[in-house]
Amino acid sequence: MTVAFLNPPALAQPGSYSHVAMVPAGRQVHLSGQVALDADGALVGRGDLAAQATQVFANVALAMAAAELPITAVFKLTLYVVDLTPERANIVRAARAACFGAGPYPAATMVGVSALVDPAFLIEVEAIAFAD
Repeated sequence: MTVAFLNPPALAQPGSYSHVAMVPAGRQVHLSGQVALDADGALVGRGDLAAQATQVFANVALAMAAAELPITAVFKLTLYVVDLTPERANIVRAARAACFGAGPYPAATMVGVSALVDPAFLIEVEAIAFAD
Protein backbone atom coordinates (compact mmCIF):
# COMPACT_ATOMS: atom_id res chain seq x y z
CA MET A 1 0.00 0.00 0.00
CA THR A 2 1.94 3.02 -1.22
CA VAL A 3 1.04 6.56 -2.11
CA ALA A 4 3.25 8.45 -4.53
CA PHE A 5 3.73 11.97 -3.17
CA LEU A 6 4.89 14.35 -5.89
CA ASN A 7 6.23 17.89 -5.75
CA PRO A 8 6.87 18.93 -9.35
CA PRO A 9 9.83 21.30 -9.77
CA ALA A 10 7.62 23.61 -11.87
CA LEU A 11 5.57 24.40 -8.73
CA ALA A 12 6.77 26.27 -5.65
CA GLN A 13 8.21 23.71 -3.24
CA PRO A 14 5.82 23.06 -0.34
CA GLY A 15 6.72 23.05 3.32
CA SER A 16 4.56 20.59 5.21
CA TYR A 17 2.29 19.23 2.48
CA SER A 18 2.59 17.59 -0.93
CA HIS A 19 1.19 19.06 -4.15
CA VAL A 20 0.09 15.68 -5.50
CA ALA A 21 -0.87 12.43 -3.81
CA MET A 22 -1.36 9.63 -6.33
CA VAL A 23 -3.04 6.47 -5.06
CA PRO A 24 -3.19 3.06 -6.68
CA ALA A 25 -6.46 1.39 -7.55
CA GLY A 26 -8.30 0.25 -4.46
CA ARG A 27 -10.73 1.50 -1.84
CA GLN A 28 -10.92 5.06 -0.62
CA VAL A 29 -11.66 5.77 3.02
CA HIS A 30 -13.24 9.12 3.89
CA LEU A 31 -13.06 10.37 7.47
CA SER A 32 -15.70 12.80 8.64
CA GLY A 33 -14.43 16.04 10.07
CA GLN A 34 -12.68 15.30 13.34
CA VAL A 35 -12.94 17.81 16.18
CA ALA A 36 -11.36 18.00 19.63
CA LEU A 37 -13.68 15.63 21.47
CA ASP A 38 -12.35 12.76 23.56
CA ALA A 39 -13.91 9.27 23.63
CA ASP A 40 -16.49 10.46 26.18
CA GLY A 41 -17.54 13.38 23.98
CA ALA A 42 -15.87 15.99 26.18
CA LEU A 43 -14.13 18.94 24.58
CA VAL A 44 -10.34 18.87 24.92
CA GLY A 45 -8.54 22.22 25.07
CA ARG A 46 -11.29 24.82 25.39
CA GLY A 47 -9.83 28.01 23.90
CA ASP A 48 -6.46 26.31 23.22
CA LEU A 49 -5.75 25.70 19.53
CA ALA A 50 -2.62 23.63 20.18
CA ALA A 51 -4.45 21.26 22.53
CA GLN A 52 -7.40 20.98 20.17
CA ALA A 53 -5.17 20.33 17.15
CA THR A 54 -3.32 17.61 19.05
CA GLN A 55 -6.63 15.93 19.96
CA VAL A 56 -7.96 16.27 16.41
CA PHE A 57 -4.93 14.52 14.91
CA ALA A 58 -5.12 11.86 17.63
CA ASN A 59 -8.74 11.32 16.57
CA VAL A 60 -7.69 11.04 12.92
CA ALA A 61 -5.16 8.36 13.93
CA LEU A 62 -7.81 6.54 16.01
CA ALA A 63 -10.27 6.61 13.11
CA MET A 64 -7.60 5.23 10.79
CA ALA A 65 -6.83 2.47 13.29
CA ALA A 66 -10.53 1.59 13.40
CA ALA A 67 -10.37 1.16 9.62
CA GLU A 68 -7.28 -1.02 10.20
CA LEU A 69 -5.10 1.40 8.26
CA PRO A 70 -1.90 3.22 9.17
CA ILE A 71 -1.83 7.00 9.31
CA THR A 72 0.46 6.86 6.25
CA ALA A 73 -2.55 5.73 4.18
CA VAL A 74 -3.96 9.28 4.44
CA PHE A 75 -3.34 11.07 1.16
CA LYS A 76 -5.52 14.20 1.52
CA LEU A 77 -6.35 16.48 4.44
CA THR A 78 -8.69 19.45 4.57
CA LEU A 79 -8.13 21.54 7.69
CA TYR A 80 -10.65 24.15 8.84
CA VAL A 81 -9.22 26.61 11.36
CA VAL A 82 -11.20 29.34 13.11
CA ASP A 83 -9.67 32.82 12.74
CA LEU A 84 -6.69 31.53 10.76
CA THR A 85 -3.49 33.58 10.93
CA PRO A 86 0.09 32.62 10.05
CA GLU A 87 0.78 32.00 13.73
CA ARG A 88 -2.28 29.77 14.12
CA ALA A 89 -1.32 27.91 10.94
CA ASN A 90 2.07 27.14 12.48
CA ILE A 91 0.39 25.74 15.60
CA VAL A 92 -1.70 23.42 13.42
CA ARG A 93 1.33 22.41 11.32
CA ALA A 94 3.20 21.42 14.48
CA ALA A 95 0.35 19.13 15.56
CA ARG A 96 0.14 17.66 12.07
CA ALA A 97 3.90 17.01 12.06
CA ALA A 98 3.65 15.26 15.43
CA CYS A 99 1.02 12.95 13.93
CA PHE A 100 2.63 12.30 10.54
CA GLY A 101 6.28 12.42 11.58
CA ALA A 102 8.94 13.40 9.06
CA GLY A 103 6.62 12.85 6.10
CA PRO A 104 5.99 12.66 3.29
CA TYR A 105 2.95 14.69 4.16
CA PRO A 106 -0.47 14.23 2.55
CA ALA A 107 -1.79 16.73 0.05
CA ALA A 108 -3.50 19.36 2.19
CA THR A 109 -5.63 22.48 2.14
CA MET A 110 -5.94 24.70 5.21
CA VAL A 111 -8.98 26.97 5.20
CA GLY A 112 -9.71 29.85 7.55
CA VAL A 113 -13.30 29.94 8.77
CA SER A 114 -15.22 32.28 11.06
CA ALA A 115 -16.80 29.44 13.06
CA LEU A 116 -17.45 25.71 13.18
CA VAL A 117 -20.63 23.87 14.19
CA ASP A 118 -19.88 24.39 17.91
CA PRO A 119 -18.40 27.78 18.83
CA ALA A 120 -15.94 26.02 21.17
CA PHE A 121 -14.36 24.10 18.28
CA LEU A 122 -11.27 25.85 16.89
CA ILE A 123 -10.24 23.23 14.30
CA GLU A 124 -11.81 20.45 12.25
CA VAL A 125 -9.92 18.06 9.98
CA GLU A 126 -11.26 15.82 7.21
CA ALA A 127 -9.09 13.05 5.78
CA ILE A 128 -9.14 10.79 2.76
CA ALA A 129 -7.12 7.59 2.81
CA PHE A 130 -6.75 4.51 0.65
CA ALA A 131 -6.72 0.80 1.25
CA ASP A 132 -5.59 -1.89 -1.15
